[in-house]
Amino acid sequence: MDLARAALLVAKEEYAQLPVELYLARLDQVAEEVKDRLACENAPLVVLGEIIETLYVRRNLKGNREAYYDPRNSFLNDVLDRGLGIPLTLGMVLLEIGWRLDLPVEGVNFPGHFLVRYRGDEFGLLLDPFEGGKIRFEDQAHELLDQVYGGVVRLQDAFLRTATKREMLMRLLTNLKSLYVKVGDHPRALAAVERILMIAPTAPAESRSRGVLLARMGRHEEAATQLEAYLRVSPAATDAVRVEEMLRELRAGREPVDDGQGL
Repeated sequence: MDLARAALLVAKEEYAQLPVELYLARLDQVAEEVKDRLACENAPLVVLGEIIETLYVRRNLKGNREAYYDPRNSFLNDVLDRGLGIPLTLGMVLLEIGWRLDLPVEGVNFPGHFLVRYRGDEFGLLLDPFEGGKIRFEDQAHELLDQVYGGVVRLQDAFLRTATKREMLMRLLTNLKSLYVKVGDHPRALAAVERILMIAPTAPAESRSRGVLLARMGRHEEAATQLEAYLRVSPAATDAVRVEEMLRELRAGREPVDDGQGL
């Protein structure tokens, strides 16, 4: 998977005329800028430092603290245009430049705060894309976890597992889904869910979410079909009784009671 291209195609749902190739070329241009500054230097840590300097100092990329939940923070084209983003999209930019320069960098689906890992031959470093590329050693990850969860969550090895490109794209779409659900934008939330299902067709929670969103949009026949499919796959789900009640209402031609859950 070409991660940047996939992320731009997600943005193309919002911006129908988005010139995807142009934005991919802009990432190439940034990588070339870093390469020019390096001249013949190719030591990985020097390359990494130059990438961070270029992105966060020369190009003024930064985390959007004032409007963290602005959907534009999740669209890669907006991140490149505005210089603002969330940890995930800023991390994608950092990864894409690193990959273009053959750096051993990878995404880390850290809870509540996406990170980038530099995996060297002798040690690994964690980079915080939201904090100007701030570098931490892996044994300092608990400090970040405490900042996010106030010390009530203990660090687990799974928190530092490498994120695949597919998982990063899923996280991006899940972020958008949550943002749109929160403001009651059902069509856009549905679009995000349907793209998640393109990546993970058997994800039961997203199958249920699609049914609930269709019901909220008045597409009752489609909603009933979707929720039936969900129950076939997850007959012992904890919310099976609630979904069955919603199905009965839909099949009876009545507006189902929506308790705000199921998404």
